[in-house]
Amino acid sequence: MKQTMAWQADIGLEVHVQLRTRSKMFCGCPNKFGAEPNTHICPVCLGYPGALPVANAAAVRLTAMAGMLIDSEIKLYSKFDRKNYFYPDTSKNYQISQYDEPLCLGGHLDIVVSGESRRIGITRIHLEEDVAKNTHFDTNSGVDFNRAGTPLMEIVTEPDLHTPEETLAFLQALKQVLQYGAISDCNLEQGNIRCDINCSVRQIGATQLGTKIEIKNMNTFRGVFRALQHEIPRQIREIERGGTIVQETRRWDDAAGRTESMRGKEDAHDYRYFPEPDIPPVLLMERDVAQWRSELPELPAARRARFVEAYALPEYDAGVLIADKEVADYFESTVKAGAPAKAASNWIMTELLARVSEAGDSITTLRVTPASLAALLQLVEKKTINGTTAKEVLVVLLAEGGDPAAIVQQRGLAQVSDSGALEGFVSQVIAAHEKSVRDYQAGKQPAFEFLVGQIMRLSRGKANPQLARELLKKHLG
Repeated sequence: MKQTMAWQADIGLEVHVQLRTRSKMFCGCPNKFGAEPNTHICPVCLGYPGALPVANAAAVRLTAMAGMLIDSEIKLYSKFDRKNYFYPDTSKNYQISQYDEPLCLGGHLDIVVSGESRRIGITRIHLEEDVAKNTHFDTNSGVDFNRAGTPLMEIVTEPDLHTPEETLAFLQALKQVLQYGAISDCNLEQGNIRCDINCSVRQIGATQLGTKIEIKNMNTFRGVFRALQHEIPRQIREIERGGTIVQETRRWDDAAGRTESMRGKEDAHDYRYFPEPDIPPVLLMERDVAQWRSELPELPAARRARFVEAYALPEYDAGVLIADKEVADYFESTVKAGAPAKAASNWIMTELLARVSEAGDSITTLRVTPASLAALLQLVEKKTINGTTAKEVLVVLLAEGGDPAAIVQQRGLAQVSDSGALEGFVSQVIAAHEKSVRDYQAGKQPAFEFLVGQIMRLSRGKANPQLARELLKKHLG
C-alpha cells in the first residue's frame, strides 16, 4: 500500500488596497466610486502625450501610515518606476508603480487561528496607480477608465501562511487595521481591496519552497479561501502522481470551483522596469514621519482590551464590537450618551447588527442614532418601559427615527407600575385561570410563570414584571 506523504502549503499574498483620497494618484480627477463610465478622466490618467503626472501627497502619507500600523520601516527616500505591459486597462501601456525603492519595507501582522497567535511577515508596501476596469459582455467588452489612476497600495507578505484558514484570518485582520487607520474603506463590493495569491507546496521538513503558482485578481475573501481549498490539494495530487508543478498564472473560476491556467508567470524583467522620468523621487522629512506617527489611531487589539477594562465587558462582547470600527465607535457614542455599557453591548449585538446584516448596510446608516439608543435604554433602566416594549419602540425608531420618550408617550406605551392598576389585572387573571392557580398552590412553579405571562398579555406588555410577580404572589398566598 502506497504511503501518503505529508505536505505543507506556503502562501504569500499581494494585497491591493485603494486609498481613501479625494483625488487620483497622479492627477486631480475625483477618486470616487459609482460614477457613469469614463466621466472621471483626464489626459493624465488616460496617458495622453505631453500630460505630466504629479504624485498625490495624501496617498504618500496614507501609505506611510499603513506601514506604521504594521510595523514597517518607512523609507525617507523612495521613487516611482514604469512597469511596462500592453493590456486594454492601461491606455499608456505602462503602470506607474514602485519597484526597487518602495515606501515601506518589512513589518508584520499578528493573526489568531483556533486560539493560537501567529506572526505573518510583511515584505514591503509600495504605492502605485490602479488600472482601468474591463467589463466583458456577450459579444463585446468595455473599458471604464474612472478607476485608472486611483491610488493603490500593494502589501506583499512573506510566504508565512500555510492554510486557507490562516489566509482568511490575515485578510480579515489586515482589513480591520486599515479601516481603523482610515487608510481605506476596504469595501470588497467596490473593489477597494483585492489580492493575488502565491501558493506552493512542499513535503513537511523540506527546507526549499516548492514551485510557486500565482492566482490572479481575487476580489472576495470567500473566493480566496475556496481557491486555496482547491489549489493546495491540486498541487499535491499532481506531484504525488509523478507530475511537476510549472510556474504559471492561474485564474479562479468561482462557479466551477477550480483554478484554471491563464499564462506563464511573468518575472520582473518581463515588465522592463525603469525609473519614472516624469516624477521626482519621494523625499520625506523626519518631522513629517514623526507627525504622522503621532496621528496613528488606537488599534483593534488595544481597543478590545480597553473595552474589557473600561466598560467591564466580556471578552466575547468586546471582540464582536471592535471587529468593525464603525460598530465600536457607535457603541462608545451610545455609552457616552448615557447608556449602561452592558445593555448597549447587548442591544447592538442582538438587535442592531442583525438588521445591519440583513440589509447588507452599515450601522451608521440606521435611523437609530447612538443618542436615541441611549435614550431608549435609559427608559428601560428607569423602568418607564420594559424590555418587550423597548423592542416595540426600536421597530419604530428603525423605520422612522425620532425620540424614544416621545414615541412612548404618543403611543401610550409607558410601563404600568401603579399597584392599583396592576391589582385589577392580577384579579382578572386569577379569576380566569382557576386550574393554574390550583396547580401553583400544589407546588407547580411553571403554573406561576404562566399566570405572570397572562398578566403581561392582559396589560399588552406594559405591566411592570417585577411588581406584577410580587402582587400575584401576595394574592396567591
